Amino acid sequence: MNILITGASRGIGYALASAFIDDPNNKVFAISRDTEKLKKLAEETNSNNNKGDLYYLGFDLLSDNYTESLVPSIKNKLGSIDILVNNAGALINNTFDQLSDEDFDTIFNMNVKSPFRLVRDLLPIFNKPAHIVNISSMGGVQGSVKFPGLSLYSASKGALAVLTECLAEELKDREIKVNALAIGAVQTEMLSEAFPGYEAPVQPDEMADFIKIFALTGHQYFNGKILPVSLSTP
Repeated sequence: MNILITGASRGIGYALASAFIDDPNNKVFAISRDTEKLKKLAEETNSNNNKGDLYYLGFDLLSDNYTESLVPSIKNKLGSIDILVNNAGALINNTFDQLSDEDFDTIFNMNVKSPFRLVRDLLPIFNKPAHIVNISSMGGVQGSVKFPGLSLYSASKGALAVLTECLAEELKDREIKVNALAIGAVQTEMLSEAFPGYEAPVQPDEMADFIKIFALTGHQYFNGKILPVSLSTP
């Protein structure tokens, strides 16, 4: 399997890349702005001959260098893609009246535009079949509990959910299935930064194990679905 994962330097993304690399038949391309943490992941992989191949690139998904830098690197290392996990995300916790235009651009460019650009620019190298998994949030599910300070984050994840549904329709003739996992609270660095002192009920490696299985098998049963993955209701 050829797997592309964004936001792979920490939290769920790091754990997910590690989980996929445990299979020696997999090739994983990991993307993050934090090159040092990606190097650590590569060192862990290279120390074990029974693991798969890991490629990584320090890249800012908010930049404009997709066609010049990112896409050629992915094509060169993977050749084709079986699974894309759009995991990278931005979260800003602030009251609505204190949010800036820059906050809006940062959150929507990372959480919505970067998945759009990746899928669009990499379409020619997706295999048949292939599975795109967008990591959304319970905050982006209509009718779920909403929390003060997360208006832009929740709105962006809602947009990603609708984009998922649209992509599933657009890409079905190419045999590319597209689903979104609306996850609840997971004890990641991003969550700790936004909500200091809060303890989530799920650890990153636990969620990564679920996402891995879903990425490998979920497209056999789902397409264009937004699936809640949360211990709380709604």
